Amino acid sequence: MILTQLPLALEPDLANPPPSPPRKPPPKSAAGGRKPAAKAGSELDVAAMAGLVAQHPDYRVLRRLAVHTHFTGCGPGPRATVLILDTETTGLVHSKEQIIELAMLRVDVDTGTGQPVGDVSVYDGLEDPGKPIPEEVRLITGISDDMVKGQKLDEGQIASLLVGVDLVIAHNAGFDRPFCEARYPGFAELPWACSLADIDWKKEGRSSAKLEHLALHQGWFYDAHRAEMDCHALLAVLTPTLPSDGKTGLARLLGAGAVPSYRLQATQAPFDAKNALKARGYRWDAEQRVWHTRLTEETALAAECAWLKSAVYGGRPARVQVETLASTAKYSARPGALSERQL
Repeated sequence: MILTQLPLALEPDLANPPPSPPRKPPPKSAAGGRKPAAKAGSELDVAAMAGLVAQHPDYRVLRRLAVHTHFTGCGPGPRATVLILDTETTGLVHSKEQIIELAMLRVDVDTGTGQPVGDVSVYDGLEDPGKPIPEEVRLITGISDDMVKGQKLDEGQIASLLVGVDLVIAHNAGFDRPFCEARYPGFAELPWACSLADIDWKKEGRSSAKLEHLALHQGWFYDAHRAEMDCHALLAVLTPTLPSDGKTGLARLLGAGAVPSYRLQATQAPFDAKNALKARGYRWDAEQRVWHTRLTEETALAAECAWLKSAVYGGRPARVQVETLASTAKYSARPGALSERQL
């Protein structure tokens, strides 16, 4: 056997080492000096790094939503007390399902600036529904049967938080209010506003009215689908000013909660108008078999009636039904005052 020694191509030539690559100078600081090199094991300045990345046009930085339980006052002006509320339930139908979590934030709002002021009172309670929590609800909320076993909402604390409240705010109040009234009648005595329906988020430049999306638009993320965190997220979303009028979301809802709303029914609308009604935002009431929509102003009601006559009824005379909902009945399951309007 003949052994041949192969050249060791990877063996370094210690006598003639290759030239070292040129070293880059350390980056300059904003003041023009040299930044000291980070020492091994030193903590990274994450906030500074995030700020640097945020300045680049190809990147966007999201920050975890900061929970605030106190706001600095904005002056001695008049204030309104609002209750921001969210529920988690065993299902969608308030007459068949139960609340498993109720959270509320009580905070004063400076009516001149629309900003929250002072301390935030927080309540978050679980309740045993008396039946197994559906799997799909557990997956969404993370609330299990073991977590609610033997738990009960504190009715005394809920009653104390409702005293003196000027407005209850929920994101999709049409869902939360019937559940709350079925569980605790005191909610029926208060005016409600809906941050989902009473603000035209598309007009404000948002592509979605979902609470998580509204928070993302502001650069925040949070652990959604637990009632208390959803309340903190809603308060944060409603605090900045809105582009269309410079008012905060809180100020906008205080105005909406003080006036009645209207439920307009497209009575006996032609079948071939269903696509136009659906595109317009009307919803189908399967029980009453009628397309309907909600309107927040008398001027909007008049404009919508004019659209119905032209686009749905083809200019022909028609009579539609209007349900007027006072501020204490809006978004509840209780009926309002019914009337007919000639188109």
